[in-house]
Amino acid sequence: MTRTFLIAALFASTATFAMADAHGGAPVQEATLDGAAYLTDANGMTLYTFDKDASGPSVCYDACADSWPPLVVDAGMALPEGYALSERKDGAVQVTWNGEPLYFWAGDSEPGDMTGDGVGGVWHVARP
Repeated sequence: MTRTFLIAALFASTATFAMADAHGGAPVQEATLDGAAYLTDANGMTLYTFDKDASGPSVCYDACADSWPPLVVDAGMALPEGYALSERKDGAVQVTWNGEPLYFWAGDSEPGDMTGDGVGGVWHVARP
Protein backbone atom coordinates (compact mmCIF):
# COMPACT_ATOMS: atom_id res chain seq x y z
CA MET A 1 0.00 0.00 0.00
CA THR A 2 2.79 2.44 0.90
CA ARG A 3 4.61 1.74 -2.37
CA THR A 4 1.45 2.49 -4.37
CA PHE A 5 1.01 5.74 -2.46
CA LEU A 6 4.62 6.79 -3.11
CA ILE A 7 4.32 6.07 -6.82
CA ALA A 8 1.02 7.98 -7.02
CA ALA A 9 2.58 10.89 -5.14
CA LEU A 10 5.53 10.94 -7.53
CA PHE A 11 3.26 11.11 -10.58
CA ALA A 12 1.05 13.77 -9.02
CA SER A 13 4.00 15.95 -8.00
CA THR A 14 5.63 15.62 -11.43
CA ALA A 15 2.46 16.67 -13.25
CA THR A 16 1.95 19.62 -10.89
CA PHE A 17 5.62 20.54 -11.20
CA ALA A 18 5.37 20.53 -15.00
CA MET A 19 2.50 23.02 -14.97
CA ALA A 20 3.91 25.22 -12.21
CA ASP A 21 7.13 25.89 -14.12
CA ALA A 22 5.22 27.55 -16.93
CA HIS A 23 4.07 30.36 -14.66
CA GLY A 24 7.57 31.55 -13.74
CA GLY A 25 8.93 32.33 -17.20
CA ALA A 26 10.35 30.27 -20.04
CA PRO A 27 9.22 26.66 -19.61
CA VAL A 28 12.25 25.23 -21.48
CA GLN A 29 15.96 25.90 -21.32
CA GLU A 30 19.16 24.28 -22.54
CA ALA A 31 21.67 22.47 -20.36
CA THR A 32 24.93 20.70 -21.21
CA LEU A 33 26.38 17.43 -19.94
CA ASP A 34 29.77 16.21 -21.14
CA GLY A 35 29.58 18.66 -24.04
CA ALA A 36 26.15 17.47 -25.24
CA ALA A 37 23.25 19.94 -25.08
CA TYR A 38 19.79 18.84 -23.98
CA LEU A 39 16.48 20.45 -23.02
CA THR A 40 15.22 20.89 -19.46
CA ASP A 41 12.44 22.71 -17.70
CA ALA A 42 13.21 25.82 -15.64
CA ASN A 43 14.25 23.63 -12.69
CA GLY A 44 16.71 21.53 -14.67
CA MET A 45 14.52 18.44 -15.06
CA THR A 46 15.30 16.64 -18.33
CA LEU A 47 12.72 16.72 -21.12
CA TYR A 48 12.06 13.86 -23.54
CA THR A 49 10.52 13.15 -26.93
CA PHE A 50 8.48 10.09 -27.98
CA ASP A 51 9.05 8.45 -31.38
CA LYS A 52 5.38 7.45 -31.63
CA ASP A 53 4.34 11.11 -31.74
CA ALA A 54 5.94 11.29 -35.23
CA SER A 55 6.21 15.10 -35.18
CA GLY A 56 2.51 15.50 -34.56
CA PRO A 57 0.11 15.76 -31.67
CA SER A 58 0.81 13.70 -28.58
CA VAL A 59 -0.36 10.10 -28.51
CA CYS A 60 0.75 9.64 -24.88
CA TYR A 61 -2.31 9.55 -22.58
CA ASP A 62 -3.62 7.61 -19.59
CA ALA A 63 -0.98 5.16 -18.25
CA CYS A 64 1.59 6.55 -20.69
CA ALA A 65 1.08 10.10 -19.39
CA ASP A 66 1.29 8.83 -15.81
CA SER A 67 4.86 7.68 -16.51
CA TRP A 68 5.64 10.44 -19.03
CA PRO A 69 3.86 13.63 -17.87
CA PRO A 70 3.61 16.20 -20.66
CA LEU A 71 5.16 19.64 -20.26
CA VAL A 72 1.99 21.74 -20.16
CA VAL A 73 1.61 25.50 -19.96
CA ASP A 74 -1.08 28.14 -20.20
CA ALA A 75 -2.66 28.56 -23.63
CA GLY A 76 -1.22 31.49 -25.55
CA MET A 77 2.14 31.50 -23.76
CA ALA A 78 4.85 33.21 -25.83
CA LEU A 79 7.69 30.87 -26.70
CA PRO A 80 11.05 31.27 -28.45
CA GLU A 81 11.56 30.21 -32.07
CA GLY A 82 11.38 26.46 -32.60
CA TYR A 83 8.91 25.97 -29.74
CA ALA A 84 5.15 25.84 -30.15
CA LEU A 85 2.01 24.81 -28.34
CA SER A 86 -0.12 21.79 -29.15
CA GLU A 87 -3.55 21.15 -27.71
CA ARG A 88 -3.94 17.72 -26.13
CA LYS A 89 -7.17 15.76 -26.42
CA ASP A 90 -7.69 16.36 -22.68
CA GLY A 91 -7.68 20.14 -23.28
CA ALA A 92 -4.23 20.81 -21.81
CA VAL A 93 -1.67 22.72 -23.90
CA GLN A 94 1.67 20.96 -24.37
CA VAL A 95 4.99 22.53 -25.37
CA THR A 96 6.62 21.15 -28.51
CA TRP A 97 10.14 21.51 -29.87
CA ASN A 98 10.42 21.43 -33.67
CA GLY A 99 6.98 19.80 -33.76
CA GLU A 100 7.74 17.13 -31.16
CA PRO A 101 5.78 17.18 -27.88
CA LEU A 102 7.94 17.38 -24.74
CA TYR A 103 7.60 15.16 -21.67
CA PHE A 104 9.10 14.47 -18.26
CA TRP A 105 9.96 10.95 -17.05
CA ALA A 106 8.52 9.93 -13.68
CA GLY A 107 11.70 7.93 -13.03
CA ASP A 108 13.88 11.05 -12.91
CA SER A 109 14.13 12.41 -9.38
CA GLU A 110 16.76 15.17 -9.59
CA PRO A 111 17.79 17.84 -12.09
CA GLY A 112 20.15 16.34 -14.64
CA ASP A 113 18.79 12.79 -14.30
CA MET A 114 18.34 11.15 -17.73
CA THR A 115 17.08 7.72 -16.72
CA GLY A 116 14.33 7.83 -19.35
CA ASP A 117 16.69 8.03 -22.31
CA GLY A 118 16.18 4.98 -24.52
CA VAL A 119 13.25 3.50 -22.59
CA GLY A 120 11.48 1.04 -24.86
CA GLY A 121 13.68 2.25 -27.70
CA VAL A 122 11.17 5.07 -28.32
CA TRP A 123 11.89 7.69 -25.62
CA HIS A 124 14.84 10.07 -26.03
CA VAL A 125 16.37 13.05 -24.26
CA ALA A 126 15.19 16.14 -26.13
CA ARG A 127 18.12 17.79 -27.89
CA PRO A 128 18.27 21.34 -29.29
